[in-house]
Amino acid sequence: MTGGSLGLGIRSGSYGSLDKQLQNGVLLPIQAPPAIRAKPSKVLKEKETFVHWICKFAGRKKVGMLLLCLISAAVFVWVLYVGKGEYQESDNIRKVNDSLHLNVSGFPLINEVQSVKIENWTTLLASDGVEGTDVRVLPPPPPPPYFLGVLPPPPPSYFLGYTLPPGHPCNTFSLPPPPADKKRTGPRPCPVCYLSVEEAVALMPDVPSFSPMIKNLTYVYGDNLKKENEFGGSEFGGYPTLKQRDDSYDIRESMNVHCGFVKGSKPGRGTGFDIDDNDLLEMEQCHGVVVASAIFGAFDIIQQPKNISEYSKQTICFYMFVDEETEADLKSNGGLDASKKIGVWRIVVVRNLPYADGRRNGKIPKLLTHRLFPNARFSLWIDGKLELVVDPYQILERFLWRKNATFAISRHYRRFDVFTEAEANKAAGKYDNASIDFQIDFYKKEGLTPYSEAKLPITSDVPEGCVIIREHVPITNLFTCLWFNEVDLFTSRDQISFSTVRDKIATKTNWTLNMFLDCERRNFVVQKYHKDVLAHLAPLAIYPPPPPLPLHSANDPLRKVLPRRGRDRRSGSKRHHKVSKEIISS
Repeated sequence: MTGGSLGLGIRSGSYGSLDKQLQNGVLLPIQAPPAIRAKPSKVLKEKETFVHWICKFAGRKKVGMLLLCLISAAVFVWVLYVGKGEYQESDNIRKVNDSLHLNVSGFPLINEVQSVKIENWTTLLASDGVEGTDVRVLPPPPPPPYFLGVLPPPPPSYFLGYTLPPGHPCNTFSLPPPPADKKRTGPRPCPVCYLSVEEAVALMPDVPSFSPMIKNLTYVYGDNLKKENEFGGSEFGGYPTLKQRDDSYDIRESMNVHCGFVKGSKPGRGTGFDIDDNDLLEMEQCHGVVVASAIFGAFDIIQQPKNISEYSKQTICFYMFVDEETEADLKSNGGLDASKKIGVWRIVVVRNLPYADGRRNGKIPKLLTHRLFPNARFSLWIDGKLELVVDPYQILERFLWRKNATFAISRHYRRFDVFTEAEANKAAGKYDNASIDFQIDFYKKEGLTPYSEAKLPITSDVPEGCVIIREHVPITNLFTCLWFNEVDLFTSRDQISFSTVRDKIATKTNWTLNMFLDCERRNFVVQKYHKDVLAHLAPLAIYPPPPPLPLHSANDPLRKVLPRRGRDRRSGSKRHHKVSKEIISS
C-alpha cells in the first residue's frame, strides 16, 4: 500500500508511524510548536496511562491510523450532512419553480447563494518525532446555527411567470377580425381567453414579483407644510418642489418620496381624505386581493359585480369609497344601512376631502391603493361608472400573472399620442385650456415627443385609465406615487401625465408594464352612464294602446272594398293598375 492519501493534507510512502515518516524526510505541512510541559494533573495522568496502555498492546502505528480514520469519518459525515441540507434547500426552491412551469427568462428567481467553504477545522499536531509524544486533535469550532435548530434566513425568491401546458386552448387563441357591421363603428368588446376561477386561483403566485432597482420605499410625512414650490401642489400632496420631483425620478434601492397623505400619523387619519378608525382597521386586514372603486358627489349609481364566484366573495375585499353627499344619497335611495354594505361592496365614507374637484379626489383611491391597503398583494381598480362582469382572479391571471407583469392598463381605443389627447380634452372642456397647455409645454421641455413607431414595443402613450390592474411591489408603488404627484402638480387629467412618468422610470430601471387592448377591457367591464347623463336622456316614449273598434249597428253604412282585379294586358297598350272602387251600400 503505497502512495496512499489520508485526506488531511498528509502524504506518506506507507502507512508507517509518524516518526518513521520524519526519518524518511517527509515533513508534515502543519506542525505545532513544542508544547510547554506543565505538571500533569491526576486525571491527565490516568488518560496518559490509558493511552500508553493502548499503545503498548496495539502499537503506535495502529493507534495513529485509528485516530486518523476516526477524524476522516467525522469530516466525511459532516460534509454529507451539510450537502444534504443544501440539496434539500435547492430542491424546495425547485419545487416552487416547477409547480407553476416557470419561465427561466427574466430576473433570477433567487439571489445567488454563496458556496459554503469547508475549512480544515481538524488539525493534526505532532512533535518533532521523539518517541512517546502525544498525537493531539484540536476540537472542532462550534457547529453552524442550524445544527442547534435555528435555521438561517432563506434567500429572497421572486415570481417569474409561467407557461400554460402544451395544447392548452389559450396558447393558440387569437383575436377574430371585428364584425363587419357598418351600423356600429364605435368601440366594442372582443373575446378574451380566461382560465377557470379554480385554475386561476391555483396559479396565484406564492412569492412577489421582482422589483428592479428599488427595494425599500418610504413616504414623506410632515406637519408644518408651506407652499415653497414653483407652482401647483396641495397640502395633501406636501407641496413637492421641482428639485424634489426630479430627485424622485433618480431611482435608487431605498427611496423616500412624496405620495399624498403627508400630514397625520397614517393614511386616512388626520391627513385629509379621513376615514373612520374601524374602517381603517378592516382595510388593514386585506392581505390578498382588493377590488376598489369610488363615487363622489353622488355622481354615479353603484354597479354590482356579476359572475363573481363564491370563493372570490369570501376571499376578495370589495371596497367602495364615497363622500358624505353620496352617503346621504345611498341612505335615501340605495339601501345603505348600519351594515355598511350594499351587495358585495363595503362602503367606506371619506371625510375632509382635500380637493374641491371630485375627479381629483377620485385619483387618491385610484392611484394610492397601496397606501390605503398596506397589506394587500394585488388590486383591481374600476371607475364608479363601470360594472364588473368577470371574476377578479380570472382578470389577474390573464393580464398580470400570465404576462409576468406587475402593472396592466388598457390603451385608449382611438388615441395613442399625448398631444392628440390634450387637444381632445380641450375640445371636450375636460379642464381649462391654459392649464393643459402649460402641462404639455412643460413636458415638451423635458423631452416629450409625439408617439411614433420608433417607440415600439411601447404601443401607446395614452391609457384608458378607468381600470388599473396591479401588484403591490416597490416599483409599481413608486410608479403610482409619482403619477399621483403629477396629477397633484398639474391637471387632474391622468392620461396626459401617464407616459411621462412611465418613460422616466423605464429609462432608469428597464421596467415595463402591460398595455392591453381596449376591446379586452370592455370584455370584463361594462360602462354605464353617469347620473347627470341619465337625467338628460329622453325617457322612452310609452304610447297607450289604440282604442277598440266601435260596434256598428245594422243601420250604419258600411264600406265595402272590392277585391283588386288582375291587370289588363292589351296589345300595344300600357299596363294600368285597376283602382278599386268603394261602394256604399245601405
